[in-house]
Amino acid sequence: MGFFSWKTQDTGKSINNHYSGIPTFKVIMTDNKGNQWVEENYEGYGEFGGKDFYELLSEMNGGSGDRDDGIDRHFSNGKNQIYPSLTENGEHYPLGAPEDCEYQGYFYDEVCERIFEDIPNKTTLMEKLAEKQAEQ
Repeated sequence: MGFFSWKTQDTGKSINNHYSGIPTFKVIMTDNKGNQWVEENYEGYGEFGGKDFYELLSEMNGGSGDRDDGIDRHFSNGKNQIYPSLTENGEHYPLGAPEDCEYQGYFYDEVCERIFEDIPNKTTLMEKLAEKQAEQ
């Protein structure tokens, strides 16, 4: 199974997973009724505070709460769905899905190595990414 990740809707930060080597940060998943699930150490599989993003997406749209149903809803008809919000501030953003993270919350070094070819090693690269993430 691959990683799932998004960008927070309030700050636009990539929600990195702890396997990436970049320090994680608190992300709050909020449904349209105000229920919240807080995740401090995202693992990359779509679960925030013990609740699966795609199961919640299914539930919020009248489905059974089945993960596969939520994934199907997202990838087949996402524009007509009510989505959970992923934020640092805990607010619900009703206007669509959180933006997918193009790095899947993990594969930053492959992209950054192309961008920062002058950085001598991965440790330095990961330290610089962690610093940038902390500044945001």
